Amino acid sequence: MKGHWTKQLVIAGLTATMILGSSTAAFADNGKGKGHDKHDDVRIFAQGKNDLKFNPKANANMKANIDIHLSFKDITGGDVEWAMRYIASLASKQVFEGYDDGTFQPRKPVTRVEAITAAVRLMGLRDQAESSAEMGTQLNFNDANKIKNQYPWAVGYIAVAAENDLFAENEDAVQPEKPADRLWATTLLIKALKLEDQAHAKANAQLTYKDADKIPAGSVGFVALAIERGLINGYPDKTFRPNQPVTRAELAALLDRTGNQIGDENNQAATVSAAVYNNVLTITQDGQTKTVTLDPSAFIFRNGVRVGASELQIGDQIRIHMYNNVVYYVEVTGLANQSTNQFTVNGTFNSFTLNAQGKIATISITQTVNGGSQTAVYNVDSEHLTIYGNSAGLVLGHAIVLKGANQLVNEIDIP
Repeated sequence: MKGHWTKQLVIAGLTATMILGSSTAAFADNGKGKGHDKHDDVRIFAQGKNDLKFNPKANANMKANIDIHLSFKDITGGDVEWAMRYIASLASKQVFEGYDDGTFQPRKPVTRVEAITAAVRLMGLRDQAESSAEMGTQLNFNDANKIKNQYPWAVGYIAVAAENDLFAENEDAVQPEKPADRLWATTLLIKALKLEDQAHAKANAQLTYKDADKIPAGSVGFVALAIERGLINGYPDKTFRPNQPVTRAELAALLDRTGNQIGDENNQAATVSAAVYNNVLTITQDGQTKTVTLDPSAFIFRNGVRVGASELQIGDQIRIHMYNNVVYYVEVTGLANQSTNQFTVNGTFNSFTLNAQGKIATISITQTVNGGSQTAVYNVDSEHLTIYGNSAGLVLGHAIVLKGANQLVNEIDIP
């Protein structure tokens, strides 16, 4: 017959806190071949009290040395700070760079060559683009010589963009320095998603914008589909403004939303299944639980606000960017239901800690995850902890079951 033993205790918070600042990250080329996109061995760094520093290993698909700056002196002000999480997300995937002078220039209209380059990278075709450039690919555009002379770094990207139908059939010039407007950028990203057929199928859609008459008939389907898939929105005054130039901050948002709909093994959806402890993030994917290392300086966004690792809740739906099982970008896409968030975990007893009153504060167990052993630490509910079975069974290696809710253990079963 099971006995029970109730312990009163004070919850001891985990120590996985992070120093957060208002800096952000992204990258872009300066348009004159002086960008950072011809290197490999990813080195991400910044300087200053609000800056982020971490050094993930190189992506296997990259070729040389990429310096990704995560701090830009001009990402300040309410009109651009909203884009911080989008810019950080793109930086973590090496899609959009800042300038050599340490700025991102978020308010600057993005050029077509910048947008094309970012779209190709977003599609996972960076290697192919840079290989094409090295092979001296021929461009069949009227301004091909201009591109080769003024934008040599972009030759391969433009060639790959053409191969992947990112240009309209009647486009005979790239116009690399021309600002990308909202309609052009929308069309580019729908093409990057390979949804051109679906866009054509919506050619007769009724757009309700006041300025819908400014959208060419052949582009209506692209706009309708982009709106449907949440890539872009109209303005509060019920206009779409198709000819308005897109700023670099705005393009970051468009690219990130598009990227979420492109399959990428380094961009994964998961559910948080244990409190973060000692930079270990425990997640569940496709019914399987596993642990990954969380970089101490990772970008973490919850409710649209940058937070520390300790703010992640069991049950949070997240999107992570990782390389070599190291996570350095986390965005909570769905909040845990704190009122019904219950959990049960099995393992063997490892250790516990006591609070100032001599009562259990945390308990750690060893679990078998992915064929290996992993230790996880859980906070304990100070008011409602019940232990079933013989408490003498709390010895190293003894099987136990932890149950609880809202990230707190309130029951320990000792078989």
